[in-house]
Amino acid sequence: MIRSATPADAAQLHAIWTPVIRETTHIFHTTERTEAEIAALTEGTDPFLVWDEGGQILGFARCFPFRAGNGYTHTVEHTILLAPQARGRGVGRALIDALCAAASAQGKHTMWGAISAENAGGLAFHAACGFREYGRLPEVGYKFGRWLDLVLMGRRL
Repeated sequence: MIRSATPADAAQLHAIWTPVIRETTHIFHTTERTEAEIAALTEGTDPFLVWDEGGQILGFARCFPFRAGNGYTHTVEHTILLAPQARGRGVGRALIDALCAAASAQGKHTMWGAISAENAGGLAFHAACGFREYGRLPEVGYKFGRWLDLVLMGRRL
């Protein structure tokens, strides 16, 4: 079931997030978030949703301001990550649709995803969920000793 994340979910969220940071170029960050940082994110006003299956968190989706400045108030960016056992089961689609609905209910107009050009699965997932590619930013990320391209995909809410 989909529900709002709580600070009590921080350890399970950390377990999903950390391997993606450590092992992939799907996220350009090289510094892992602590459980305390994740717990704090769950207490904000921005939607932060989890897929909870009998107490086990199998994925999450959260959105946050796209850029600073009041001209961007109605635009958000998002992160969505799934545990390996959740992939291919419709969990991601359900989470992103619920996140878009929650953001829309807060008066948001557009949601952006910033996806690594190397993440073919992420690009296909976003396209299947109604996100459209609007641009590619060459060599804006650096991880594992190499430059990475970023694809910007957006969806009107």
